[in-house]
Amino acid sequence: MRPTSAGGVGLAVAALVIATAAVPPAQAQAQPQPQPRPRFAATDYQAENAVVVRGAVATNHTGYTGTGFVDYTNVAGSYVEFGVGATSAGTAPLTLRYANGTAVDRPMDISVNGTVVAAGVSFPATADWNTWAGRTLNAPLRAGTNTVRATATTANGGPNLDRLTVGAAADTTAPSRPGQPSCTAVGPNGLTLGWPAATDNVGVTAYDIYEHGNKLAETPGDTTTKALTGLTPGTTYNLSVIARDAAGNASPASVAVDCTTGAGDDPPPSAPGAPTVSAVTATSARLGWGAAADDKGVVAYEVRSGGAALATVTGTPPATGTIVTGLACDAPFTLTVVAKDAAGGVSPASAPVSFTTAACPADGGVPGSPTTLSSGWTVPWGISWMPDGSSALVTERDSFKVFKQAKTGTRTEIGAVPNAVTTDGEGGLLGVAVDPNWSTNHYVYFMHTAAEGNRIVRMTYNGSALSGYTVLLQGIKKNRYHNGGRLAFGPDGYLYASTGDGQTPDLAQDRNSLNGKILRMTTAGKPAPGNPFDNYVYSLGHRNPQGLAFDRNGRLWEAEFGDSKYDELNLIKPGANYGWPTCEGTCGKSGLTDPKASWPVDLASPSGIAIVRNVVYLAALRGTRMYRIPINGDTESVGTATSYYVGTYGRLRTVSKVPGADQLWLTTTNADNNGNQPDGSDKIFRITIG
Repeated sequence: MRPTSAGGVGLAVAALVIATAAVPPAQAQAQPQPQPRPRFAATDYQAENAVVVRGAVATNHTGYTGTGFVDYTNVAGSYVEFGVGATSAGTAPLTLRYANGTAVDRPMDISVNGTVVAAGVSFPATADWNTWAGRTLNAPLRAGTNTVRATATTANGGPNLDRLTVGAAADTTAPSRPGQPSCTAVGPNGLTLGWPAATDNVGVTAYDIYEHGNKLAETPGDTTTKALTGLTPGTTYNLSVIARDAAGNASPASVAVDCTTGAGDDPPPSAPGAPTVSAVTATSARLGWGAAADDKGVVAYEVRSGGAALATVTGTPPATGTIVTGLACDAPFTLTVVAKDAAGGVSPASAPVSFTTAACPADGGVPGSPTTLSSGWTVPWGISWMPDGSSALVTERDSFKVFKQAKTGTRTEIGAVPNAVTTDGEGGLLGVAVDPNWSTNHYVYFMHTAAEGNRIVRMTYNGSALSGYTVLLQGIKKNRYHNGGRLAFGPDGYLYASTGDGQTPDLAQDRNSLNGKILRMTTAGKPAPGNPFDNYVYSLGHRNPQGLAFDRNGRLWEAEFGDSKYDELNLIKPGANYGWPTCEGTCGKSGLTDPKASWPVDLASPSGIAIVRNVVYLAALRGTRMYRIPINGDTESVGTATSYYVGTYGRLRTVSKVPGADQLWLTTTNADNNGNQPDGSDKIFRITIG
């Protein structure tokens, strides 16, 4: 597994060990135990030769190496500090050889050069005091001399410590940003993208080409052009390039370029014949229509509501009818049909057909018509309610401002989060979470993009203004897209955060990385007790997780952007692996957890979620709708997802339950770089569940 730095205050946090290897007791202390052959050049540092504070060098057990070991003497704050040399800067594996003959864990904080890089590292029991185990973590070292300190955090002190083994630093230097790409040989269905090369301390091995947040293609590292084919005529593509090296380090995304394909000379199909409707239920209806004509043949029909696609029919030729599912119950619909040809031509819309779906089931209630709570927003991203439920704090992604939004509709700016930067994509000021104990500590937490990456920070809010700024966790890789960003407090009082893969997919499977994860931490910025890997990571295998919400049983649900196939709704369990980049949607592979619901990416792009009366409400960006997904009682399954407000309000970003009421707040994101509406055009709606 590639070593990858994780976050901490002032320095990249080391990611914790994945395994503890037990070593049998020695026959005599003079016979060191054989160790596996290392995969890297390693240096041993004996604990008895290090600086020992409030501990003691001892020899009263067997199996140690060197001339003794350090007993932490059952004192909180006792520590051993090693002087460690490194020939170059980078992330190095550190292995602490220890014994713990008790039945309880003896955690320690690990610091490098005075900064805690791994808090509360678990040192669980070994078979007895003569049985030694290895605890490995990755930590950032600078070139030259470093200090590595292991400090006991409980009154039991630390374990008996035999030695520290330091491996050679890995390559953690990412390539430079590629130059701005440009387009040549532009035609109706393709173009050639070229860009100035990136540089790397070892060598660039590949370039990834993205259209917004979706990967389109890749090239070898010695190639700086790529012919893109199969594009749609008359369409603008927003293209950027990321460089990768052999260690998997990814560069920042290049500056993007907009390239528009030619219109082509193939005339579009004629309009389909007027549709008819039958077999209307609470959530579906059967549509039929007359065939469209095209000189080269129709390849698809698309059923639309307000310009947004509800269903697509393909084939050679495609059928002239389909059952449209996922409709809102007891709701009026006006649908049209368009035809598409192989060149990407789209016909005029058919005549409309109108109908009303059947009555709704009683369970869970259904959302009513939105009313405008406030307007004049520019990308309102995060919402977190004050404990008294009278108002909420709302973040604006691109302005870095924070507002107090009252239930009455009054909006007041309370400050801005310092050190926040944009990525010209999905980064900026993202999630917000008010401390459950705000009335006594006045703490509010934010996730934002900074110069070096994404951070989780804490500020003080006195009821009228923000002040102070404390970094709790950093080292979360950023990029133009895939930054995650949601924050939520769980019923257990710990802070949960969603992080994207930073457009480096392999990080999602790396337990030593903070990217592509759901994180769980204390309000002091340390890993929460009981986390499955003894670090910040709560679950892994996520591409770009966005929505977080807890149900009535305290279970965590999450919504996630897929790449090119499926978006997901997941039920999050500690230690579970949700599959990215191995698969999107349901893949049925051992060791990977399938989603509870999924959608084609053009129908969703899910962002925020909320739960009201055991129903998940999911805001969709590209899908321009809100989904209603009922949870089946207290089981782990969900019912049929249905769509509301399809195409009516544009891109929907965040949905939040109003405390003490069966209501939702729903925000739009039409002023972002995908919505292309002017600043100030976004709104917050209020919706009553009836």
